[in-house]
Parts: sequence; C-alpha cells; structure tokens
Amino acid sequence: MRIGREKINHLSKLLVESLEGDEGATFLRPSNDVRLHMVRVMTDELRIDEGIDEEVVRTIKSYKRKIPAGSPEWEVLYRKHYEEEMVRRGLK
Repeated sequence: MRIGREKINHLSKLLVESLEGDEGATFLRPSNDVRLHMVRVMTDELRIDEGIDEEVVRTIKSYKRKIPAGSPEWEVLYRKHYEEEMVRRGLK
C-alpha cells in the first residue's frame, strides 16, 4: 500500500502527541527527533513492503498461464508468494 509523505508525517505527529499525553511514556530525546525517527522507520518499512510486492507480482506474472490480477487464484498465489518472500528475507 502506498502512503504519501504527508500521511506519514501526519501519523508520526499523532503518535508523538499521543505519547506525550501518556504519563507512562517519557522521551529521552526531543519529541521532534522521535517523530523524525518514526518517519524514517515507517518509510523504510513501506519501502521493504513495496519491494516484496513488486517481487511477488513479477513471480506471478512469470507463470506460463495468464492469471488475472484480483482473481481468487491470484489472491491465493499472492499471499503464498508474499509469505515465502518474507521468510526468504528473514522478516518472518
């Protein structure tokens, strides 16, 4: 799923604000540093997910028989190959 930079910034701001309002949470760094780190982590994770998605789609498209995107068969193959790619990359 693609999430734009604005949405990531907005989510990180909401998370920091929520944590600032929680008495059980204490920042060891300035809140903006925490927010920027959250942005980096979210961006990196989304980039990894995007790479896995591209690899899975490429794998399914390489089948000899044409499998329509969005069909039940496509969805099953997508989930199967997605899980395999996560394991191959050591993410699961």
